[in-house]
Parts: sequence; structure tokens; C-alpha cells
Amino acid sequence: MKNQSEVSNPVQIPEFTTVSGRPVNQVYLHSDVLDDGSKTTQDLPGEYPFTRGIHPTMYRGKLWTMRQFAGMGTAEQTNERFRFLLDRGQTGLSTAFDNPTLYGWDSDHPHSEGEVGKTGVAVDSLADMERLFDSIPLDQVSTSMTINAPAAWIFTMFLANAEKQGVPFSKLRGTLQNDILKEYIAQKEWIFPPTPHLRIITDLFAFCAEHVPQWNTISISGYHIREAGATAAQELAFTLMDGFTYVDHAIAAGMAVDEFAPRLSFFFNSHLDFFEEIAKLRAARRIWARHMRERYGAKNPKSWLCRFHVQTAGCSLTAQQPEVNIVRTALEALAGVLGGCQSLHTNSMDEALALPSDKAVEIALRTQQVIAFESGAANVADPLGGSYFVEKLTRDIEAEAEAYFVQIVAMGGMVTAIERGFPQQEITRSAYEYQRAISENRRIAIGVNAFVNRDEELVIPILEIDDSVECNQISQVRSVREGRDNLAVRERLLALEAAARTKSNLIPYLLECSRAYATEGEITLALIRVFGEFREQSIF
Repeated sequence: MKNQSEVSNPVQIPEFTTVSGRPVNQVYLHSDVLDDGSKTTQDLPGEYPFTRGIHPTMYRGKLWTMRQFAGMGTAEQTNERFRFLLDRGQTGLSTAFDNPTLYGWDSDHPHSEGEVGKTGVAVDSLADMERLFDSIPLDQVSTSMTINAPAAWIFTMFLANAEKQGVPFSKLRGTLQNDILKEYIAQKEWIFPPTPHLRIITDLFAFCAEHVPQWNTISISGYHIREAGATAAQELAFTLMDGFTYVDHAIAAGMAVDEFAPRLSFFFNSHLDFFEEIAKLRAARRIWARHMRERYGAKNPKSWLCRFHVQTAGCSLTAQQPEVNIVRTALEALAGVLGGCQSLHTNSMDEALALPSDKAVEIALRTQQVIAFESGAANVADPLGGSYFVEKLTRDIEAEAEAYFVQIVAMGGMVTAIERGFPQQEITRSAYEYQRAISENRRIAIGVNAFVNRDEELVIPILEIDDSVECNQISQVRSVREGRDNLAVRERLLALEAAARTKSNLIPYLLECSRAYATEGEITLALIRVFGEFREQSIF
């Protein structure tokens, strides 16, 4: 592992000029173009409502965090990929978990058969978390974990591992996705009905506000909503309404808005329409700032900030001519940067076929580095601000999102809207129209319905996860159960179950279970006995 000075990227933009040597300003205004003496009111980066960015200097002061989603097979294999990426200049870790872990099942659960380690890393207990972050100093890298339904107990395993490393909770930096509402809308990986899930999320808000102050306790996610087929405005509207719902529940639980809101973060998709995506991200900041200040009465300016991670659109990638995906990803990543993201993941060219290979993920990371250090995009805050087209798109998307808010509030809020299937139906309709346009050649998809190579042969390497991974992981989780203090585990699981029947904050109880090496599945079952399981109603 590299030392502390080498973990963060040492490369900085040396000077703020064009390739030809022409100096560029930190930000550009109306007066830089028309010297007509007019005194038009203009938004500035770093100023409410933050349309042009959350920081005055934007990337001149600090580049976005460069993350590459990593997770496959065993904890040891994923740890190796983490090291590979850090050695090549990545500045933050982003962890992908396999499907059994995302559903709260242990690797030896019958439902896990055939899925262990296939689409992410398998984590069953603290023992896996120890291997996953072996020799990676958790106080020196920002760590993101993409998990929702069992997010709280996976996070407490992370906390317990930090303790074993000797890292205080106060020094941990990162983001837990922890967004259950979008699971009901789009990704469909839940455990309990909405109310207990929301309780656990607000418990985590309160715990982290006191004990893990640098941690982003939720990443309110539009990414999966967009991947399911939503339009840009639908992604924005449903994501921000989810965010307002979390705020409402935290306030109802007795928290002051400025106590937790500064650690809320967002996760947006960057799709193919370059200018629309930039406008969407600008509109997101404006809407969130206005509602937090005017509707919720937040006083701390940090509570007004819509801070977000962006990932390029996986659904835009094609199995045909996969190298063309490098171009798609580069444009989508540039849109994310010009839209003002704080963190960015670039998809790999082979992700329509398999988990990314080492070569593909390195190209994806280099894509971000070219944008940061060669393109000039990082030299100026909101370089497209003032563009007639972008400004109009920003206003239009904002208005469309606000119209959705009115509809959802009239239904009784986001949870009721989800139970009625409203966002699901809207997304399904949009997804159908998008695919129909491709099928009817009204929308071009290179390699699919235009410029097709009929005799194409796949020439890129494909990463395959061997079936032995599942056998090894099952062996490991059973070994953990045999080697731990099972009496202590039972006592802590019973204490968790008892606390769940009260109004106690559950995070300390989850942390005690994790310290004792209780497995993810055991914790899940203890809570199911109290909260029950969610069953989605058919709405189509």
C-alpha cells in the first residue's frame, strides 16, 4: 500500500490557461461578453441558489473525487482491485456488493445459490470486511458503499473494522448509499416495508451526526431511477422528492434540520444527451437549495448544498462494438464535470458484457484524468453558464420537476405515491417510449440500429468469476460461525430484536452484533421477526 502522501492524487493543474497559453478567468459573467454597462443580476458559483456550483472556485480549488466502482468475487479479489486503482491515481474507493449481500442474505442462504460474488463482492460478516480493506488506511481514503436495504449493518461492520485498525470514527470519510425509497421505485432490492426502513435510516442520521461527523449518511439516488428508464426530469423529480421525504422523517424523529442535512448527498446519472444532463444537474442544486432554505428553514448554508456523485449511464452502453462505449462514457463524464459534480465514476467499455476487466477499468479512470488535466474543463467554474440553450434547459427541467412535486404532494407524499405505483408507472412509460424510438429507428444507437458491423467479433478480454468463489465464500462464512463466541452473538441478536420493538436507536445494537461477528443474514432475520417483509403489489 502506498504511504499517506501517495494515497491522494499528487497531480494538480499547473496553470489556468488554454492549450495556446491564453489565460482564463475563474468564472465568466455577462459583463465579460457585453460591455454595455448593464447591471443584470447573476448567480455566482458558491452563492445561493448554487446553480453554477457549490464552491466559488469549483475545480480550481479541488478536483472532484475520482472513483471506479469495484467489487467482484471474494473480499481478497476486490481488495486487489482497490489497490490496482489507487496505484493508478484513483482518489476514492467505491464498493459494489453482490446480490445476496444487497438483499441481506448470507452466502450459504438458498436464495444466494449461483449469485455469490458474481456482480460484486460478497460480505457476510466483519471477517469479510477485514479482508476487503486489508492494509488500506481508512482514515486516508474516502470510501463509498453502494448498498441500501441492509446498509446500516454493513456500515457497522465497516465501523467495527475501523476500530480494529485503530481509526477513530471521527476520521472516517465516505458515503453510504442507504436510499431505500429508490429501491421500491426502481432497483427492487428491499427487505422491510417502508416505515421500518425509514426508521433505521433516521437512526443512522442521528448516530453519525454524533459519532461519524464526516460521513455522508445517505446518497439519495437518481441513478437507478434513470437506469430503469426515467427521463431527466423524472430522475430529478423523484430523487429530490425522496430527499424531501428523508428530511421530513428525520425532523419527525426529533432531529433539527441543520443537525443532519449537511451530510445528505445525492447520486445522479449522466446520460447521453450532453446538454440536458448539464442542465439537470444545475437545476438540482437550485431546487434543493430553495426548498431547504425556504420550506424547511435551514439556517446553515451547508444544509442548502446539493452535493452529488455522478456515474455515467450504464444503460447507454452496448454489447455491440464495445469500444465505442469509451466515447459514450467520455461525453457523459464531461457532462458530469461541466454540471459540477463532487465525485465521478466512469463506466468501463465492457460493462454491457461482464464485470470490468483491469484494462477496461484503467481506461475508464484515464478518461476522468484526461478531462481533469488535459481538456481545460476544470479551469473555469460553470463554463456553460450563460449559454442560452443551457439556461433555458435548466429552467425547463426545474419547472417539470416542480410540477411532479405538486402531483406527488397531492397524493399524500412519496411513500403513498410509491405504494400506488405512480413513479413506477411514469418510469415504465418513459422506458417503453425510449426503446420504441430505437426499435423504430427514430433514435440512433451506434452498432445497434445504425453503422452495424454484421460480422463483428469480440476482441476485448472479459472478466469471468469462477464458480469456486461461491464454494470458498460458503466455507468462510461457516468457519466464522464455528470460530466465534456464539453465546455472545445470540445475546446481541436478542438485544437487537428487543430494541427494534422499542423506539431505541438501533445503530449501537447493530454495531455490537457486528463486533461479535454476527452475519448479515442473522441480523436481517432478527429484524424481520419484528418488522416483517415487504411484498410489492402488481400495478400493471
